[in-house]
Amino acid sequence: MSDVEEAIIRVHHEEWARVIAALTRRFGDLDIAEEAAAEAFATAVERWPADGVPPNPGAWLTTTANRKAIDRIRRENKRDDKHKEAQMVYDDDPPEPPGAIDDDRLRLIFTCCHPALATEARVALTLRMVGGLTVPEIARAFLVAESAMGQRITRAKAKIKAARVPYRVPSSEDLPARVSGVLAVLFLVFNEGYLATGPDTDPVRDDLTAEAIRLTRLIRALLPADGEVAGLLALMLLTEARRTARVSADGELVPLGEQDRGVWDAALIAEGHRLVRERLAAAAGGAAPGRYQILAAINAVHTSARDIRDTDWSQVVALYDQLVRIDPSPIVALNRAIAVAELDGPEVALVAVDRLDERLAGYHAYQATRADLLRRLGRSQESRAAYAKAIGLAGNTAEAAALTRRRDQLR
Repeated sequence: MSDVEEAIIRVHHEEWARVIAALTRRFGDLDIAEEAAAEAFATAVERWPADGVPPNPGAWLTTTANRKAIDRIRRENKRDDKHKEAQMVYDDDPPEPPGAIDDDRLRLIFTCCHPALATEARVALTLRMVGGLTVPEIARAFLVAESAMGQRITRAKAKIKAARVPYRVPSSEDLPARVSGVLAVLFLVFNEGYLATGPDTDPVRDDLTAEAIRLTRLIRALLPADGEVAGLLALMLLTEARRTARVSADGELVPLGEQDRGVWDAALIAEGHRLVRERLAAAAGGAAPGRYQILAAINAVHTSARDIRDTDWSQVVALYDQLVRIDPSPIVALNRAIAVAELDGPEVALVAVDRLDERLAGYHAYQATRADLLRRLGRSQESRAAYAKAIGLAGNTAEAAALTRRRDQLR
C-alpha cells in the first residue's frame, strides 16, 4: 500500500464523522451529507495520488463535500425555503475551529442514537454516519442481507427527517438519559465483536471491538467529565486486552481461568486501570459510580491478578453487590453467582443460579453456568443435560466447541 493510500485510510477514520457532522449542520439532511462526503472521499482517491495529500485533509474534504452538496441541491432543483437558503456560493472561508466541529460531531452522534429509532436502526446508522463503515460492512457484521441493511439505514434517515429530530446536543436535563442510550449502542457493537453470534463468522470480531473502542474514545474526548463514558471505555479496553487469549488453536473459547495471561495486552490493561483509578477517586469524592464503572472495576480486579488463584473474589462479589443495587437484572445476578462459586463454593452458587430459572432458562450462559456448577458437584448426568441445552442455545462457534468438549469429558 502506498503512503497516499495509507493516508486516505487514516483520514477516512479521523475525518469522516467531522465531514458528515459539518454537512448535516449546514444542510440539515443526512442523505445529502452522506452522499457528498462519499463523493469528496472518492475525489480524494482520484486526485491525492497525483496532487499529494493536502496540508489540512479535513478542511479539504469538508470544502469539497460542501461543493458536492450544493451541486446536488442545484441539480435536484429544490425550491422550498430550506434548500433555497442552502443554495449559497461555494464556501471558501477557512475551516471552523476544532471545538465547533467537535460539537457538530457530538450532535451527529445524538441524532443517530435518538430514542425515536429502534435499537437496530441506531446501531446501523451510528456505524454508517459516525463510524464511516460501508453498508456491506455493517450488513456482514450483523448477519443481515446488504439490501435489508441498506433499507434499514434509509428508513432510519427518513424517520429522522419525518419526525424532525433536532440536530443538537440534548438539554442538561435530558443529557444523562440520552448519553446512556449512546453508550448502550456502542456496548452492543462491542459485545457482538467480543462474542460474535453468527455461525459463519469468526468467533471474535476484532473489527467490531476496535470500532466500538474508537467511537467510545470519541465520546470520551467530547464528554471528558462523564463517568460512565470513562467507565465504558475502561471496560472495553480491559476486555479487549484479553482477546488474543480467548480462542485456542483448536477454535475453542478459553475461559478466563485458563487463559495465558502472558499474552494479554499490557498497554490496554494499564490504560484501563488508569481510567478505573480515576473513577475510584471521583467516587471517593462523592460521585456515585454507574453500571459501566462498576463493571470496569470488576474487570480491573480480574486483570490485576497474575493467576486465577490470586483473584480477590471477595472484592468481586462486593462489586457485584454494588451493581445489583443499581441494576437488579437476572444477568447481573447470574454473574454474581459465578463469583460466589469461587468464594463460597459451587453448592451455594447453584442455589442462587436455580432461582433464575424462570427468567434465564433460554439463555445459553445460564445453562453453561449450571452445567459447570453441577460438574463441580459431581452431578454428571444433570451436568451433561445442562451442557446439551447450553450448546443448543450458543450462537458462538468457539463457545459451542468448548461446551461440547466439556460435556463429552463427563462420564
